Amino acid sequence: MKLKGSEIIVECLKEQGVDTVFGYPGGMILDVYDALYKHPEIRHILTAHEQGAAHAADGYARATGKAGVCMATSGPGATNLVTGIATAYMDSVPMVAITANVSVNRLGQDAFQEVDIAGIVTPVTKYSMIVKDVSLLADAIRRAFRIALSGRRGPVLVDVTRDVTQAGYEYTRKRPERSRSESRQFREEDIEKAAELINGSKRPFLFVGGGCVSSGAASEVRMLQRKLDAGVCDSLMGKGVFPGNDPLYTGMLGMHGTKTANLCVYECDLLIVLGARFSDRCVGSAGHFAEQAKILQIDVDPAEINKNVIVDRSITGDVKEVLKALLPLIDERTDPSWKNGILKMKKQYPLKYEKGRLTGPAVIEEIDRQTRGRAVIATDVGQHQMWASQYYIYKKPRTLITSGGLGTMGFGLGAAIGAKIGCPEKTVVHITGDGCFRMNMNELATASSSGTPVIVVLFNNHALGMVRQWQTFFYGGRYSQTLLEDNADYLLAAKAFGVPGERVSTNGEFADAFSRALKADGPYLIECGIASEDAVMPMIPAGAANDEVIDSSDL
Repeated sequence: MKLKGSEIIVECLKEQGVDTVFGYPGGMILDVYDALYKHPEIRHILTAHEQGAAHAADGYARATGKAGVCMATSGPGATNLVTGIATAYMDSVPMVAITANVSVNRLGQDAFQEVDIAGIVTPVTKYSMIVKDVSLLADAIRRAFRIALSGRRGPVLVDVTRDVTQAGYEYTRKRPERSRSESRQFREEDIEKAAELINGSKRPFLFVGGGCVSSGAASEVRMLQRKLDAGVCDSLMGKGVFPGNDPLYTGMLGMHGTKTANLCVYECDLLIVLGARFSDRCVGSAGHFAEQAKILQIDVDPAEINKNVIVDRSITGDVKEVLKALLPLIDERTDPSWKNGILKMKKQYPLKYEKGRLTGPAVIEEIDRQTRGRAVIATDVGQHQMWASQYYIYKKPRTLITSGGLGTMGFGLGAAIGAKIGCPEKTVVHITGDGCFRMNMNELATASSSGTPVIVVLFNNHALGMVRQWQTFFYGGRYSQTLLEDNADYLLAAKAFGVPGERVSTNGEFADAFSRALKADGPYLIECGIASEDAVMPMIPAGAANDEVIDSSDL
C-alpha cells in the first residue's frame, strides 16, 4: 500500500513492537506527529524538554531491555537530544532517536532550524544517518533498530528531511530481523585455554559489568560463581547481576567501591572480568591494577580488549553464550580457604556511617527495607548515586538505572519516568541531589501530566555534594561555586507542577513519608535535609591504585 513517509515511520515502529515514544513536536516533524495521532496504540509521552525525552527513552530501555525511542524536530530540538544520546552511548543502551530536518532543497542554505544532527552525533552513536529519499526510509528505520540491538548495544539516530515525511511510497510490512548477538565470534580454542586458566587458579575473583545485564547472563554468572566458590564484585553498570545479599558478594569495585572488593582484586590470583570495560573509575591506576594476578576478560566488543588494561587471556563474544560454552569445562572447588578469607575481610571492612541522624545511607537503607529490595532505583550523579549503589541491595539486573560513563546530572527524573512506563508493575524511586534535581526538575510536569507515579527522594545538602567533597579533601576546603546558598523551595516548585510532597529532617519522619509515597497514585516528592559535610566513603583518590582505598577510619 502507498503511504506518506510519516506514516511509513509509524508503521515501522509498529513492526518493531514499539509501544511508547518520548518526544517533543516542532515544525519539521509535524507530519510524523500527525501520523502518530492516528495510531493510539503507540503511546506518546510529551516531555518538558527534549533532553528529558532522551533520558526517558534511555530509562525505558535500561529497565525493559528493549530499544527506547525518542523524537524531536530540527535545529535545537535535535541538539537538545545530544546529551541523552551520549549518555546512552557511554553505557551501551539501545536507543533509536528520530529527528526531522529541513527539506532536501533547503539543506546547506542555513535554513531556519537547520542543523547537521547526523554529523553532530556521529562520535556518540553506533550509527547515524540522514534519509533524503523516501524509497530508503523503511529500510533505514529497520536498520536503526537492528544496529541498536545487536552486538554491543547503543543509540542510533535517523534524521529524515521534511519532504521525505510528506512524500508517498509503497510500503510492505516486514517482520523485524532478529538482532545479531555476535555471540559466535569466539573460538573453541579460546574457551579451552580460558578453562585451563580458571581451573589452574587457587584464588579466582569475578568482576561483573554491564555487559552481563545486556546479554541476560545473570544465571550463568551465578553458576560460574557456585562452581568456583569465588567472591564477586561489580561495576555500577553490573548491579543486580549477582545478588547483593549473597555472602560472597563483596560490593562495587572502584573509586567508591567497598574496601573488600578493592583489596580482593589485589589478593586474587585470577581476575575474571565479565562484560566490563575497565573504566578509570573502576581500575584507578591502570598500570598497577591487579598487577599480581592473571586477568581473563570476556567482552562482546573486541575494541575493549587490552584497551585500558592489558589482560593475559580474552574471549570476544556475548557473555551469556561464552559462559554457556565455558561452564561444562570448569572444575568445582572444594577448598574453602579463599572463600573464608573473603568472608573475614567483609567482616573486617563493612560499610558504615553515623547512625541516629538523617543521612544518605540511612535513607537508602529505609527505602530498601520498605520496598523489600524489589524497586527500580533511578539516580542522578554524585554522592546520592554512590550511596544508592552502596546501601540498596540489588538482587536482580535492570533495577539500578544510572548514568555511569558520562555521569549526566539531570538524567534521573526522565529516566525514572521512562522506567516506570516500561515497567508499570514495579515501584520506581528516583534518588537525586539538589544540584542535579534543579537541572531537569521541569520533568515533574511530565510525571504529573502523564500520571506516572514515581517517588522522588531529594537529598538537599545545599551543595554540589561530590564536588564539594573533593574540595574538602584535595583543595583545602576552598568551596568555589559548590555551595547552593539560595532560597529554592523544591516543595513549592513541585506543587506548581501538581506534585505533592513533604520535607523531612529525621529518620522517623522519612520512614513515615516514604510509606505515604508508596501509597500515592501519582508522583510524590520527599525532600531530605542532610548535612553538607557528609562524605561518601570508602574512596580511592584520583590516580591512586585500588589497594590505596581509604575509609572513614583511615581519615
